[in-house]
Amino acid sequence: MHRFLSAQRVRHRILVLNQADRFRFNRASLINVGFLESGNDTDYIAMHDVDLLPLNEQLDYGFPEAGPFHVASPELHPLYHYKTYVGGILLLTKQHYEMCNGMSNRFWGWGREDDEFYRRIKGAGLQLFRPSGITTGYKTFQHLHDPAWRKRDQKRIAAQKQEQFKVDRDGGLNNVRYRIASRTALSVGGAPCTVLNILLDCDTSLTPWCTFG
Repeated sequence: MHRFLSAQRVRHRILVLNQADRFRFNRASLINVGFLESGNDTDYIAMHDVDLLPLNEQLDYGFPEAGPFHVASPELHPLYHYKTYVGGILLLTKQHYEMCNGMSNRFWGWGREDDEFYRRIKGAGLQLFRPSGITTGYKTFQHLHDPAWRKRDQKRIAAQKQEQFKVDRDGGLNNVRYRIASRTALSVGGAPCTVLNILLDCDTSLTPWCTFG
């Protein structure tokens, strides 16, 4: 990513958001934390899955001024092809992310948080943009996830099955609870990055499905 962004002359900082607590994986809360910890010198963010890498140099990672720019669009992502999909790689200005109140913190375990975020984007009156003129199709990205080696936690616990399709109208950036256990600057293959070990907190009275039971 460092080489890819440097070739596009995109000034960037890479934050690796590592959940270090004992709760279930919460991608949305980690992205909220990344936003809050990104500093005042950044004007937009890339919500970027760690297992998805761009292969086509024509993919634009520039400032998404007009609205959220979904780099990993359904016609290009190797796995997810439904039209409301906004996961994988999504660029937003910090102003637009704040207009959405970030992402819901209610999604513990794998999946559904980006579907809820699509509704937030629409609810904020923002237009979603996607790449055009990309001819590499499903070979546009390298998808590094091996489901046999690293199984996804897709269990639905307690009322989670019913709650996962609801819009969270109250939570997001305004109520994510966390602390930073450590902040480590690294260089990986010549690429500078910062690893944040994040301890999320969970109100088990609101989302009892945050624990493994």
